[in-house]
Amino acid sequence: MRRIPSLLVAALATILFGTVYAQQQRPAITGISHMCVLAHDMAASSDFYGRILGATKGPDLQDPAGTRFYFSPTQFVEVLPLPADHVGLSRISCVAFNTVNASALRAYLIAHGVTNASPLKSATDGSHWFITLDPEGNEVQFVQPGHAAVVIDNTKSISHHIIHVGYMVKNRADEDHFYRDLLGFRPYWYGAMQPNHTDWISQQVPNGTDWIEYMMIGDGSDTPANHVDARNLGVLNHFSLGVFNMEATVTKLYQQDRLPPRHDGPQMGRDGKWQANLYDPDGTRVELMEFQPVMKPCCSGFTASSPLR
Repeated sequence: MRRIPSLLVAALATILFGTVYAQQQRPAITGISHMCVLAHDMAASSDFYGRILGATKGPDLQDPAGTRFYFSPTQFVEVLPLPADHVGLSRISCVAFNTVNASALRAYLIAHGVTNASPLKSATDGSHWFITLDPEGNEVQFVQPGHAAVVIDNTKSISHHIIHVGYMVKNRADEDHFYRDLLGFRPYWYGAMQPNHTDWISQQVPNGTDWIEYMMIGDGSDTPANHVDARNLGVLNHFSLGVFNMEATVTKLYQQDRLPPRHDGPQMGRDGKWQANLYDPDGTRVELMEFQPVMKPCCSGFTASSPLR
């Protein structure tokens, strides 16, 4: 029997191990890319995101019917016209995260049993992305950023960082399998308004400090599933802008006549951070939040580092 040289065996083993290893590796997910919101009045939403929040307006490279409002070169809100045949109460149509390699992440998810990943898409700025659905049917995008599409005007924006996005969740175990088991998100904090309940569960991206917040209904929360109307859903489905000083931020909005008709706060959050809420014309909540807590949080300690800026 002819023996295979040991060096060849070692080389074949290295190739095989490397292939398996590459298939198992998940490309880094570094933070939030954007949230897609639906608008019944594009002009009113443009005023809210452009004037009140001070984001930089730019073309929508994914959908020519939409408009982007940038807080940084890699973070924005995508405002899309509400379809005439839209059904359902939600005005959020997607959440999106940045990754270093969209193609490899798509292959990774498919290799791990995800069957609803779209083909890889590309835009003129060199970005790449794909779309999938989480276990509750929410659209999730993963974006590999390209070159900067706009020059950010930092003189007007009240924030430069979307620090988290949140939306209604009914089944924590199903969402955890997707975000934690498959994607590697890490526990950050959880809390509630009442003892023995869990209303908010924050899961941080694996390679950054941004996070997604499960806004729980049923499944151990204080909010029954049948008590969610359009106004409630606009509170649950939200995104958060980090600010250094809440008093200075709200004072600036007040002095410049930039507070929208519906707003509340500031108030101390259960996580020990100052918060205030603004609402866009369709009721989607924009939560202003200081980057760092100033007092001990309720319910659980932080299990990962909070963003610094």
